[in-house]
Amino acid sequence: MQLPHRTLGAGVEFRTLRVLSDVIQILESTAESTDRLGQVLALLASRGGLVRGAVTLLRRDTQELTVDAAHNLSEPTLLAIDGGARRAEPTSRFALTSGLARQVIETGQTVVLPEIRDSAGDLSFVSLPIRWANEVVGALSIDRRQDGVNALEDDLRLFSVIATLVAPVVATRQSRVEAARTAMPSSTRIVARAKAMKPVLQMIETVAGSDATVLIRGESGTGKELVADAIHHLSARRDQPFVKVNCAALAEGVLESELFGHEAGAFTGALQRRLGRFEMANGGTIFLDEIGDFAPSIQVTLLRILQEQTFERVGGSQTLKTDVRVIAATNRDLEALMVGERFRHDLYYRLNVFPIHVPPLRERRTDILLLADSFVERCSRALNKDVRRISSEAIDLLMAYHWPGNVRELENCIERAVLLTKDGVIHAHHLPPTLQTPASSGTSPKGTLQSTVEAVERELIVDALKDTRGNMAEAARRLGVTERQMGLRVKKYGLTPKRYRTVALAHG
Repeated sequence: MQLPHRTLGAGVEFRTLRVLSDVIQILESTAESTDRLGQVLALLASRGGLVRGAVTLLRRDTQELTVDAAHNLSEPTLLAIDGGARRAEPTSRFALTSGLARQVIETGQTVVLPEIRDSAGDLSFVSLPIRWANEVVGALSIDRRQDGVNALEDDLRLFSVIATLVAPVVATRQSRVEAARTAMPSSTRIVARAKAMKPVLQMIETVAGSDATVLIRGESGTGKELVADAIHHLSARRDQPFVKVNCAALAEGVLESELFGHEAGAFTGALQRRLGRFEMANGGTIFLDEIGDFAPSIQVTLLRILQEQTFERVGGSQTLKTDVRVIAATNRDLEALMVGERFRHDLYYRLNVFPIHVPPLRERRTDILLLADSFVERCSRALNKDVRRISSEAIDLLMAYHWPGNVRELENCIERAVLLTKDGVIHAHHLPPTLQTPASSGTSPKGTLQSTVEAVERELIVDALKDTRGNMAEAARRLGVTERQMGLRVKKYGLTPKRYRTVALAHG
């Protein structure tokens, strides 16, 4: 929207200069570790007529918007600005209009709504692009009190200058947000670009900085351990131990000793004291995979650790203290286990502080080729082979398959193919038989549909006559047809019911 040009009055100009001077002072004198953008918004609230405001960043790697600073905005409003996977009922008009931030970032054009009605009164909405190095890196969105067109024009000029002043800070914040994932060690980096994985990546970054207990859910082979790995290596505990325990692979008695340790003489064969995994992970993170397989006795001890951070070794009486962050994972339906009283309700609620659901590979099909390329590169290095590409026919098979074993199955298929190839190319015939189609394997049906149906029908009739010892009436009832229909089909296929009565008697 174009506003008419107007010369600034002396009072307006003085106020503008004072605000800009204070903004510059905040940006120059405040340490980088503080919320400088938040302080600028707070200043505009106290002196610039701002009611609500937000600075939104563009993540170039995912094209997502992230609210980096906000003033007087509730969480549901922030969710509406962010456009995240979770949805909430907007609590203000700002939540409805701030979706324009994406339009501003994509077009580089300022959006102005001079009149909007809100619970806070009559307001105007302004959203301006923030540019740095000839690139739009974010947007400054503001709800301001409505004081007439002229005042809006004055504020628009003020906000435009402020958007220019904060641009270096926003560009730096943008780079740091994007670098958060690449800071992950290569061994734990998650390969994901599909829309279904975006909420997962966002939640990893959100929860990594805290010590909250995380429950990772999803089908077997979806990469739950990689998610746990990423959370640990992005956390403040990254330099401390990261201990992994596959609970389903250990028997109940062995699992209790593995987790909590045991004293010498605690049971037959316990010749000396053994430290448990919780003691080994002290100060770091413990990953409990397949938590749904825990026996009731172990569930009680785990609940105590989550509540009090204390436990005893098997056969011991000394209470031990531990500082461990717990990340659990399961592919089981814990709610169904609770109904069947095989999983404790109180333990479930202690574990389910921050749930993360990892989608199956069939719901993130755009990641299949990215993952395949990553596995080709990794397996080629491990096997000392030079595999340069995947053939078009093999790509078609990979994309057409439904992947019941998820990412783990894909990795195994690629490893097999890398082993088999002789010319540096993964061809369709290098993939397992489960991925092959009739065309790729040369097993297309030779007959017509009619001949195939007739062959199956004849086989069913013969089996029914054998089971009923040639009794056509009984065979017709079993097949759900009338005796007349049965007679016509017996005649059509040249069958002799008496023959099957003779065969049955001979076997009897």
